[in-house]
Amino acid sequence: MKLPKKVKRYCPYCKKHTIHEIEKVKKSKASELKAGQRRFRRVTRGYGGFPRPKPKDREKTSKRLAIRFKCTECGKKHHAPTIRAKKFELAEA
Repeated sequence: MKLPKKVKRYCPYCKKHTIHEIEKVKKSKASELKAGQRRFRRVTRGYGGFPRPKPKDREKTSKRLAIRFKCTECGKKHHAPTIRAKKFELAEA
C-alpha cells in the first residue's frame, strides 16, 4: 500500500481541514510489569514445556498498521483506525 507523505484531512484540534504529515507508528517495547507478561513469566519458569502449543500454518497474510497524522498548523498528532496491508510505503508526492 502506498500513501503520500502529506495529505489534507480534518484536524480535530484545529476543527478544520489542514495538511497532515503521515508516519507509521513503531511498536514500543513491551512492559515487563503488565499482567499478561507476569503470568507468562510465572508459567514458563522452572521445569516443564512451553505453556501453550505453537500455532502451525496460522500466520496472517497481512499485518495491521497503525498510522499517525501530524497537523502542520498546530503540530498535534492523532490516529486513524488501523488498516491491514502486506506492504506499506510512504510515497514522495
